[in-house]
Amino acid sequence: MSYVMQTYLIANPKGGVGKSTLATNLAGYFARAGHRVMLGDIDRQQSSRTWLSLRSPMLPPIASWELAKDSPAKPPKDTTHVVLDTPAGLHGKTLGKVLKQATRVIVPLQASMFDILATREFLLQLAEEKSLRQHESDPFVAIVAMRVDPRTRAAAELERFLQDMQLPVVAHLRDTQNYVQAAAHGMSIFDLTAARGGQDWAQWQSLLAWLERK
Repeated sequence: MSYVMQTYLIANPKGGVGKSTLATNLAGYFARAGHRVMLGDIDRQQSSRTWLSLRSPMLPPIASWELAKDSPAKPPKDTTHVVLDTPAGLHGKTLGKVLKQATRVIVPLQASMFDILATREFLLQLAEEKSLRQHESDPFVAIVAMRVDPRTRAAAELERFLQDMQLPVVAHLRDTQNYVQAAAHGMSIFDLTAARGGQDWAQWQSLLAWLERK
């Protein structure tokens, strides 16, 4: 039985919104679940590739691009899940190219007015892409609110801004040192113990449920 490779694009043209945090932890989740995962870094800063270089061989494996001389980079054979970390400033033909490969697009967004305004045009592009794909009952694009408490006024303002674009906020991830400390060792929060990472795992469940819908 053949398996269709799933490709998850983590994208926002603004820097510093948490793309690499989201990408590395999503790859870590899929690896922990037993999937054959590739974390592809197309960001010039190569943050995700650096994270992979710190990852212990004792942890569930996550592959990087398969590189061959004079050939384009591609996922290793039998890869089932690809997570793509993208650069700041992603737009135009480059954006169009990676969107064609994507099963789902996840946009990390912080609930500050500066971040919202800087991301507005990009979100409008994605909303148009969503309408072209006619994923009305099962959205192609979703927002993850980064470092946001859903009970705050900032979270409510973010939801209000996104209503007109019909882009759902599928998760709110808290501001915690767990992400920073895990990343320093090439780990995801899903590699932490339940006692330490359980609160963060719970915040991911709505995002994971959205991603795994057929």
